[in-house]
Amino acid sequence: MHNVDMKLEVVVVPVSDVDRAKLFYESLSWRLDADFSSDDGWRVIQFTPPGSACSVIFGKNVTPAAPGSAQGLYLIVSDIEAARNELLGRGVPISDIFHGAGDVHAGGDEPYLSGMVRASGAEPERRSYGSFASFSDPDGNGWLFQEITNRLPGRVDEELTFTTSTDLAAALRRAAAAHGDHEKRIGHHDVDWPDWYAEYIIREHSGKPLSP
Repeated sequence: MHNVDMKLEVVVVPVSDVDRAKLFYESLSWRLDADFSSDDGWRVIQFTPPGSACSVIFGKNVTPAAPGSAQGLYLIVSDIEAARNELLGRGVPISDIFHGAGDVHAGGDEPYLSGMVRASGAEPERRSYGSFASFSDPDGNGWLFQEITNRLPGRVDEELTFTTSTDLAAALRRAAAAHGDHEKRIGHHDVDWPDWYAEYIIREHSGKPLSP
């Protein structure tokens, strides 16, 4: 039997004031894809985050969900410090960077990782999936930046692609730092560094063990 592709492309975000929400998501520099309305009071607006294959929609008579009830909406970034600084530069309030302390406590945290306790700062070893920062839209719908640089096996396409120059530059910086350690270990300049960079980036992307 042939498997039919099923691509998640839209997430509904419930809001109380459509124009206020539109101004907020415009302030994030997300792409405005649509703003449609009809005479019967229906209106739908669609935005897409940079580099994302999935969009968000909100509007009037779009969902019966309570405004602000969408929580734990993950935005995956390759450099959480850069992503956070960009929002701060746009005047968007955002939490400090944090990671999970590993203990679930009564009542839970803001929805993320099943209520694990937040600890200040990035994940100590800067491992993928471990560093976060959170912000909310004017209705309280909760968003999370999560830093991922090394994907788990099975979570990536076979083809290596970068949707933005920022992601590619971040991958090159990580490869450069790792290659510097590599040259210290071998004790001389590696003339084949382009091959080393390429192998490192492919392995990092696919979740394979990184080059020594």
